[in-house]
Amino acid sequence: MQTRKLFFSAAAMLLMAGAVNAQDQWKSYTYVEAQGGIQLTSTNAPMDKLLTPTAALSLGHYFTPVVGARLHVNAWESKSGFKDLDQYYKWKYVTPDIDLMLNLSNLFCQNTNHSLNVILLGGVGLNYAWDNDELKDLNVDPRRVPLKWDDNRFSHNLRAGLRLETNMSKPLGLSLEVNANSLSDRFNSKTNDRDDWQFTAMLGLNFRFGQKAQKPRTIEREIEEEVWEDVPVKKMVTEKKPVAKMRPVKLHKEVFYAIRVSENETPSAILEQVAKFMKENKDAKIMVVGYADKGTGNARLNKMYAQKRAETFKKDLVEKYNCNADMITIDSKGDTVQPFEENDKNRCVIIDGEGQESYTDYEEVQVEKEVMEKQKKIVKRIITETVK
Repeated sequence: MQTRKLFFSAAAMLLMAGAVNAQDQWKSYTYVEAQGGIQLTSTNAPMDKLLTPTAALSLGHYFTPVVGARLHVNAWESKSGFKDLDQYYKWKYVTPDIDLMLNLSNLFCQNTNHSLNVILLGGVGLNYAWDNDELKDLNVDPRRVPLKWDDNRFSHNLRAGLRLETNMSKPLGLSLEVNANSLSDRFNSKTNDRDDWQFTAMLGLNFRFGQKAQKPRTIEREIEEEVWEDVPVKKMVTEKKPVAKMRPVKLHKEVFYAIRVSENETPSAILEQVAKFMKENKDAKIMVVGYADKGTGNARLNKMYAQKRAETFKKDLVEKYNCNADMITIDSKGDTVQPFEENDKNRCVIIDGEGQESYTDYEEVQVEKEVMEKQKKIVKRIITETVK
């Protein structure tokens, strides 16, 4: 009992603390409501055996957007029983209450126009139960129901609940309400030295009158704001520009004959490489020099063999690969020059070429271009404000 007193005292203090919220745009109003639903009295029996219909009428008034009160009368029928005996009985009851209501939606939000309002309520009242003849007809030990024949079935009622209610600025509204009621043992004619609990769930239809929302007063004022936006700006930027350039290139190849031939590449492969070099470098100069080994033959013959090797190589370039003969110079060293220490390797032709190849390089240049850049601007605009 002491806990319930503390709960309701704290709830009342919270109601008064939120009562001043948003009153400048709101007007008090009164409403009437009819409700219907089901109720359950907690006892030692299956729940499906105890559900019964209930109905209520109420007259309420909201003094502020947060705080309201109502006179609420709940009545109809309740049911209890004995699970071990599988016997159940019902009776009539009526419960008038005075409830205090706290609109949580308006308490925590200045805007009072909500599509759905959450309302906490608590109250006190008096219950009267009658017509328990079904209990009198049951074969139950009188010690289990000492109030069975007692005509004084008045009991206190303490209530706490939660309701959801549609937009309160409309004349008609719907609600869903769930309550927990604490009553004395006299409510169901049984006694167990502690209060009985009755739970109700009801849908309601209410009509509101006197409710009129005041139109808020508005003013217009000009404000300046800093904004950043992308704007085109001409700037000098660095770009890389392609530039055609020339650079020297060289070629060196060796072709071996008779016993050795070419160690790493065939003469035809070397011919292709030299021909490609000449075509890619139009001003190339090719020197083809023939050699003979000193260990074979004599100087006169070797001079002739070396000359023939150089001429043959040039002839193949011109006739087989369509190379420009004017770009090719030949010479014969015979056996007077031995480019290699190993005798057999000196039966060879050595090709050296020089030319200029083109390539693309990139140079950095400064050019003026239009680029998008964020700039800070001051803009003015008119805003409308609501004032109390």
